[in-house]
Amino acid sequence: MRMTTRSGAAVSASDEPQDEVDAAGSEESSADRPSRRSFVFLGALAAAAVFPKRASAQAIRRRRTAPTDTPTTEPLAGIQPNEMVGAFAEWDSGGTRLVRRVTLGITPAEVQRVNSMGYQGYLNYQLNSSRIDDTAVENIIAQKWPLMSQSSDTLFSADAGQMQSQLRDSTLYRSAFSQRQLHQRMTELWSDHFNQDIDKVGYLLVADQRDVIRKNALGKFPDLLKASAHSASMMVYLDQNASRNTAPNQNYAREIMELHTLGVDGGYTQNDVAELSRVLTGWTVQGRGQFVFRPELHDWGSKTVLGVTIPAGSPSLGADGIKEGEQMLDLLVNHPSTARFIAAKMLRWLLTPSPSETQIAAVASAYRATGGDIKAMVRAILNETWLPAAPMKLKRPSHFLVSAMRSTNVSVTSATTLSNSLTNLGQQLFAWDTPDGYPDKIEYWAGNILPRWSFATSMSNFNSATTVALDTTQYRAGSPDAAVDLIDQNFFGGEMPLVTRTGLLSYLKAGTFNDTRVRETIALAMSANAFQWY
Repeated sequence: MRMTTRSGAAVSASDEPQDEVDAAGSEESSADRPSRRSFVFLGALAAAAVFPKRASAQAIRRRRTAPTDTPTTEPLAGIQPNEMVGAFAEWDSGGTRLVRRVTLGITPAEVQRVNSMGYQGYLNYQLNSSRIDDTAVENIIAQKWPLMSQSSDTLFSADAGQMQSQLRDSTLYRSAFSQRQLHQRMTELWSDHFNQDIDKVGYLLVADQRDVIRKNALGKFPDLLKASAHSASMMVYLDQNASRNTAPNQNYAREIMELHTLGVDGGYTQNDVAELSRVLTGWTVQGRGQFVFRPELHDWGSKTVLGVTIPAGSPSLGADGIKEGEQMLDLLVNHPSTARFIAAKMLRWLLTPSPSETQIAAVASAYRATGGDIKAMVRAILNETWLPAAPMKLKRPSHFLVSAMRSTNVSVTSATTLSNSLTNLGQQLFAWDTPDGYPDKIEYWAGNILPRWSFATSMSNFNSATTVALDTTQYRAGSPDAAVDLIDQNFFGGEMPLVTRTGLLSYLKAGTFNDTRVRETIALAMSANAFQWY
């Protein structure tokens, strides 16, 4: 696997997840509004306790996506990250814990839905995503970002910058406002699992995201893997289109075993990689982005992969030569290592950074019993015993930004501003340049406090009819207490920690209750420790 990294900085904070936003009420200017400098300090206080001390060992960032605000000194030596962070005491409802895991941001509507449906009813609702009416969101996407429905043939002639912007903007919009939230969560997982860098594959990624990832996100893993294996975008990204019988390219063969199926410890050898690369010769791309098997490029000799021998064939078999590769795909998806690898990855994504052997075995069993049915594995993971006892998970920058969009319910005319903000947060969509996808680990994002605080300040001040607008009318309709109650419902699902409530209310009451003060309080809510986790 190709890997290039550089080290970021360590950020120390409190040992336990607790807010310090309550200190915010102490600063006040003579004009009933804090100076810009004092508000910066208040925002920093709100964010200071985002990460437990043991969880902030280091932040490793890719060169192209590192937040510019992040220090670049060497990480502190000997500090191990703590991924197992216990949930806030206020998160005492199994239903809201479920909402936090299956959506990209808790909202009053989703809390009401889980309370009405119950735990299993809500899980079933989200699992059966095709039954959820998402017409309104899809109509907006079709109107605002029309290139996303076009074929690769059409996109070939489209402006590359416009295509990339539309893909990123529409992805953010769908993530925030789709009613099919669990589908969005799984789309994000599989986008990383089958990661591709748009700088290399260009317009081909549009069809891959639409017809491979989103189409199969809650289907069966074997179908998802096979769709990816027949994706022109994946062929180009991992250089399979350059593979020839005279010089097999091993990139795709290696990654399909190491990252897509078996895992690095899944029992394959370098010889298996070399032999599989011979099997896959002839799998390539033609025209403007069409997968094709070309018999004249295929190695017809005998090969042995994972102990299975494919006898020598003949060029006279022509297009039937593709069956060798298809046989190997079946071998990979049915391999015991694949069941365990996918089970562990889904457990880490949906439940806990450190799944137990019992949990992995149970979910792998669901994989084997159902032929890799993703819904069955999700159901096995998000059971009413495991989830309430699970640790919190840190929101990655994209999750943080999307949850802010959902909590504020912003009006989005153009999502470019939000896409740019995500770049500043360090997670520009489709820009991770190695095939392993963006990390989902606390230590990677531990230096991400200042960019989050900066975004919260910017987000609270979005008020443009042509880009993004945050309407504060509902917060100003009553008293400061009522405004904080509303922030609690919209941002924290009615489970705001007391220390956060005390700090926000103190800050809001310390100045004139107006639009500016309300926006600053909303920024502090987004900067608060409790908003960084799910």
